[in-house]
Amino acid sequence: MTDFSAEQAVWTSKLKEVYGETVELEDEQGKSSVYDIIAEFEVGDRAYAVLAGSGREAEQEILRIVVSPNGVPELESIVDDEEWEDVSELYDELTLPADDKE
Repeated sequence: MTDFSAEQAVWTSKLKEVYGETVELEDEQGKSSVYDIIAEFEVGDRAYAVLAGSGREAEQEILRIVVSPNGVPELESIVDDEEWEDVSELYDELTLPADDKE
């Protein structure tokens, strides 16, 4: 996996177009939870979504968007640590203000 830069990223809304502002995901134990779709973007040939659960201590999750054989966008976990780190850093770069350097 190569490092991504903010110049390569493109904001998208594929999940929101299909599911609206939230998605319901099921964990390994079969428990369903609703997540807000915070952001979606593409970089290179991959697409990613940033989701946030409900509650005060809910953390944001970054998942890969894949297209099912029937053309519907679906979410899958990012299992490669290097890919997750690259995408996480890219999202921070896209959303956090840059430090002013003089």
